[in-house]
Amino acid sequence: MISNIKKKGVKMKKLLIALCVASVSVAALAIKVATVDMVILVKNHPAYDTNKTLLLNTEKDLRKKLEDMNKELAAIQEEGKKHAETLRNPMSSKKAKDDAEMALREIENRYMQQQQKVRAEMMRSQQELAQLEAGLLKAQSDDLKKRISKFADKNDYDLVIDSSAALYSKDSFNVTDAVLKEMGVDPAKAKRD
Repeated sequence: MISNIKKKGVKMKKLLIALCVASVSVAALAIKVATVDMVILVKNHPAYDTNKTLLLNTEKDLRKKLEDMNKELAAIQEEGKKHAETLRNPMSSKKAKDDAEMALREIENRYMQQQQKVRAEMMRSQQELAQLEAGLLKAQSDDLKKRISKFADKNDYDLVIDSSAALYSKDSFNVTDAVLKEMGVDPAKAKRD
C-alpha cells in the first residue's frame, strides 16, 4: 500500500511537471516577436543625410587645416635647403657659412615644433571626428529606439530585435517596412545598401 502511494506521488509529480512545461510552452507561443533591419532604418532616418554631410564637411575642414600645416612644414624645409646650399657652397664666406649654420639650427627647431603641432592636430582632429560621429549615431539610435518602441506598443509586440542578432527568423517576423512607413519613408524607395 505504501508503494502504491509512492507510485501515485511520482505520477502526480510527473503530471505536475508536464503541466508546467505545457503552460510555459503555451505562454511562449503567446509572445509576439518581430525583427527589424537596423542598418536600413539608420540609412533612412530623417537625420542620416544631414549627419553624413556634417561628418564629411567636418572631415574636409580638418583635412584642409592639416594640409595647411603640412604646407608650412614644407616651406620650413625649403627654407632649410637654401641655407644648406649656402653652407655647402665652397664660394661662401666664413661669415655666410656661420650665419647659414645658425639659421639651420633655428629652422631645425621650428621644423620639429611644426611636426609636433601637426601630430597633435592630427590626433585632436581624429578624436573630434570620432566624438562627433559617436554623438550623431547615438542621437539617431536613441530616436530609432523610441520609434521602434512606439511601433511595438501600437502593434502589441512583446519583443523587437535587430535581424542581424537573430541566427534565424522567418521573413514574416521582419517589420522593417512597417517601421519605415511609420517614419514616413516609402519602403519601395528606401535605401537598402
